[in-house]
Amino acid sequence: MDYVVRAVRADEWERAKEIRLTGLRDPAAPIAFLETYDRAAARPDAFWQERTANAASGEHVRQFVAEAPDGGWAGTVSVLVERPGAEPGFGEAAEMDQAHLVGVFVRSEHRGRGVVDALFREAIDWSWSLSGPPLARVRLFVHEANARAAAAYRRIGFAPTGGTLPMEGDPTALELEFEIRRPLPGGGG
Repeated sequence: MDYVVRAVRADEWERAKEIRLTGLRDPAAPIAFLETYDRAAARPDAFWQERTANAASGEHVRQFVAEAPDGGWAGTVSVLVERPGAEPGFGEAAEMDQAHLVGVFVRSEHRGRGVVDALFREAIDWSWSLSGPPLARVRLFVHEANARAAAAYRRIGFAPTGGTLPMEGDPTALELEFEIRRPLPGGGG
């Protein structure tokens, strides 16, 4: 694979904004992301600057990108660090120290080339390396209708837990997200 996977830098906020907006225009976006294109596109530059700076600092969140040979960004994933007693990052408060993968996106022309695998390897390796209480697991949620993503996550080693979470904004709660977890070395979960 000729892609370079690395952490985003704070000064790359315009590129981080562009790949997020591109992801939100993907046909799978309504079941893959909890944000709409219109809402994200309306955010001021200061939002994107702060978001990217936080993702570059690596304290509670870290964003990784896959650079293609031409220098363009082929894909991205972000890691949220969730600790018991902290504000819930997604759904309910964390039961244990864990990493949560969010914002997974690979441009269609780069799919099937191992980009998502490389992004996940880097994200998971970073999760294992954190100081403080060791993380017990890494998790993500995938919508029940997002078969392409679910298959990729299973291939990488994630397994469904049976846990579900209603989709945000779905008053009927008929659409569910399936929680998928992968234990970290020496961790529970």
